[in-house]
Amino acid sequence: MSPSHRTRLSSLPYATSALALLLAGCVSGPDHVPPEMPLPAKFAEGGSKSNGNVATAEWWTAYRDKRLDGLVAHGLSENLDVLQALESINSASANVTVAGAGGLPSLSVDASHTVSGEKGRLRTTVGTTNTTAGGASLSWLLDVFGQYRRSKESAVASLGAAYATADNAKLTFLKDLVESYIDARYYQERIALSQASLKSRQQTYELTQLQLKAGAASRLDVVQAEGLVQSTKSDIPGLEQSFTESAHHIATLLGMPAASLMGELQKSPGQPVFRGDIRAGIPADLIRNRPDIRKAERELAAAVADIGTAEAQLYPSISLSGSISPSWVKSSGASGASLTSWSFGPTLNLPIFDGGKLRANVDIEKSDARTQHLAWKAAVLNGVEEVENALSAVRRDTQTLEPLRRQVQTAEESLALSTTSYKDGASSLLDVLDAQRSVSDAQASLAATVQQVAKDYVDLYVAIGAGYLPPQQQVVSERTAKSG
Repeated sequence: MSPSHRTRLSSLPYATSALALLLAGCVSGPDHVPPEMPLPAKFAEGGSKSNGNVATAEWWTAYRDKRLDGLVAHGLSENLDVLQALESINSASANVTVAGAGGLPSLSVDASHTVSGEKGRLRTTVGTTNTTAGGASLSWLLDVFGQYRRSKESAVASLGAAYATADNAKLTFLKDLVESYIDARYYQERIALSQASLKSRQQTYELTQLQLKAGAASRLDVVQAEGLVQSTKSDIPGLEQSFTESAHHIATLLGMPAASLMGELQKSPGQPVFRGDIRAGIPADLIRNRPDIRKAERELAAAVADIGTAEAQLYPSISLSGSISPSWVKSSGASGASLTSWSFGPTLNLPIFDGGKLRANVDIEKSDARTQHLAWKAAVLNGVEEVENALSAVRRDTQTLEPLRRQVQTAEESLALSTTSYKDGASSLLDVLDAQRSVSDAQASLAATVQQVAKDYVDLYVAIGAGYLPPQQQVVSERTAKSG
């Protein structure tokens, strides 16, 4: 072996090492650091114990309503908004491949075969010529300054944002479905109360007619009693319409035609009452548990990576390209011949003057990153506010339930006493009618408060980011969050 050949072979490892160092060169732009902001140790009306991960907490089961549990289980896999959000994950996942492909070698191969000849008086050749050719082209843009690595990093962060968007869609669906179910049961309760009230007022009206015939009541008493009957009758259609709309909306949320659940929902088990504990956790839990906050953080990570992509374009780029094109030509009556052409070499592209466009692109990406950081802070503060408001509402509205239940009892007792007194002629019909109004108003207020308290718990558990992830998907979600 010649000394020059040995020298070339011995220098090959050094050249390979130099190329590896070149390819792993500095990555442009800042690295993403998870954002932080000062938060209180506890909510104003909450405890100091952390909730941990509540993504799989099935808080709606505390209403102890099997029909509601079934609707939630069905809807999480069939809701069209959730399915659309899940589909966007596929697009974001494919975009990760697209983003990283620019930094990998590109190879294309082509082949052709042609038969040519001449015809006519002016032809110069006789017979045909067969030409077979092929080619292979290789190109590789060396990602020296990390343009494509940052681009892929941005795409991975966007994929994490897509997962968080899907989780947020599930949480939004849970809130809409459970609250619509609570509304439907509330309207059914109001319809039942109105029908019972109508029956009571109808009896009073009939009693007043008998009193009129006996000379113990006036025509005015009859008219007033009848007016109250007609007023109650006029309330029922509106309540029935509201129930119908709630049922239709529930069907739509489940990806079903409107009215397809009407028969099932008309069987009312009563108004839902939450029978679980208040688990608000601490403000720091929200950063992990709320999908909208995680989405904002992933969008910030993508924006930071985009800064590096823009900065890499300020520096030179080096690409390696080569091609080989073999061909074989055979004419009639002659032997075939071959020809192979090839080329290989690097290309250097150096941006010198672009009117400030590339530098402006960097400034744009930096501004976008600052905007995303502010958006993340806003998402955190909004989450804290929603939990604080939900906690306050739960505690305040719950405190009104017992007084309202007592008010209904006293109103009903007053109605019974005034009715007996009216039959005995010791009081006027006006006392009975006033007592009936008081009973109806108290019952309506109690039903509305039961409805509101049930929805307060929905607001609380949605605000802390609970229940959007089935237990079997927990592992997948954690892996995605780590890769993001």
